[in-house]
Amino acid sequence: MSATDGSAGLPQLRTIADYQFGSGAGAALFPPAESLTVKRTSSGRPQQIHADSGRIVSFGIDGRFTLGLEGGRRLDEALAEPAYRVVVDDESEPFVRDEKNVFTKFVLEVGDEIRPGDEVLVVHERGELLAVGTARLDAGAIRDFETGMAVNIREGVPAET
Repeated sequence: MSATDGSAGLPQLRTIADYQFGSGAGAALFPPAESLTVKRTSSGRPQQIHADSGRIVSFGIDGRFTLGLEGGRRLDEALAEPAYRVVVDDESEPFVRDEKNVFTKFVLEVGDEIRPGDEVLVVHERGELLAVGTARLDAGAIRDFETGMAVNIREGVPAET
């Protein structure tokens, strides 16, 4: 399979993940030994990649991944902190889990590489993954701005009862 016809296989998808999130991300998201389900469009382009535990990623028409919670969990384990993470505290936790967006004034720490449009992990200061979403500002602006949306949350991790 060649990546040019839109029918990327897992090796190509690992390469894209390494490019998007850094070295090692592809193997973390799509381990070679794991059996993954690739849902494709009618033209054969990968659309979503699932593991038994849930959706890892969706593959956008822009050639970038959007994270599902399972993908967020895998990246959280694989990437050195604070890469691709936006860190919040107890005050924000219930809102983030409830899929409310993160605003800059509630961010404690942010990965330096984050740019607007990047997929990010929203984590509690104790290290627990709370949600995945899309950064709306770059790392410097998230740090410096008192107001404004930092992350548009896509999917939150439900609180354990």
